[in-house]
Amino acid sequence: MSEKPAIDHAFRAKELKGGAADPTYAGALSFMRRKYSRDLTNVDVAILGIPLDITVTNRPGARFGPQAIRRASAIFDGDPQYPWGIDIFENLAVVDYGDVDLPLHHPEKLTAAIEAEIETILSAGAHLFTLGGDHYSTWPLLKAHAKRHGPLALIQFDAHQDTWDDDGSKLSHGSFVLRAVREGIIDPERSIQIGIRTHAPETCGIEIISAYDWQRMHADETADRIAERVGDQPAYLTFDIDCLDPAFAPGTGTPVSGGPSSAQALMTLAGLKTVNFVGGDVVEVSPPYDHADITAIAASTVAQHYLGLLALKRAGR
Repeated sequence: MSEKPAIDHAFRAKELKGGAADPTYAGALSFMRRKYSRDLTNVDVAILGIPLDITVTNRPGARFGPQAIRRASAIFDGDPQYPWGIDIFENLAVVDYGDVDLPLHHPEKLTAAIEAEIETILSAGAHLFTLGGDHYSTWPLLKAHAKRHGPLALIQFDAHQDTWDDDGSKLSHGSFVLRAVREGIIDPERSIQIGIRTHAPETCGIEIISAYDWQRMHADETADRIAERVGDQPAYLTFDIDCLDPAFAPGTGTPVSGGPSSAQALMTLAGLKTVNFVGGDVVEVSPPYDHADITAIAASTVAQHYLGLLALKRAGR
């Protein structure tokens, strides 16, 4: 008789690759049951949580986002992953690196603490996907990735442009894009924002697909437009969950009606097979305003789709 797979795969896994077999209702809740580890030897992708919400301008609670996304991701455990139809961990070694230890009582040290954790992961040669946390988290993430790859093409799914006035030092989740353009961290001519349905003072030369225009387009058409804009430039994905209509993502700090469904957003993301992704994140999940984990499930599926894209490239598909 074969040995029964051990529950609590997050701690007891002997291999980095391959799916887990924990029941969806039990076991340690790492992201998609990946092994918790800070040993990055032979690791392809590290999942990092940034439990931050001190820079929000409306409803707080995004510090609980990484925890909620991990919990929601248990539903994927042990199955061939839709829409790919494969075990995305067959050839892709992924670990859950845990969370950044944030110095919340010393906000002046916040950015440096996040950057240090990111640098540790990237220096080990691992690809990084991050669970937020509010959208300020993307600022140190962009800086760290640009140090390694040069100016990045930003693919931003969001209800907001995040190009509000910035003095170069304030902690805000609504101005990091303007700062990144000013400092040459992202290339606006290769960057694109999808789902926008608010007006900010600056576009920074970034192409915008508004929420209404997006919903008039087929998901494949949107994906082709994104890929054309980005070209072969190293690309960073940031997915603010408020990109989705509040009907599909009520658990977020600044919800805006008139957005797309989770299905439309995920179909668009799944179409980005040719994009040269070097890193990504999903942010702004605020569980206190969620219902039945709707928002956390959507965010975990964004992360699952991103890993699927990496797995497809690894498999040469």
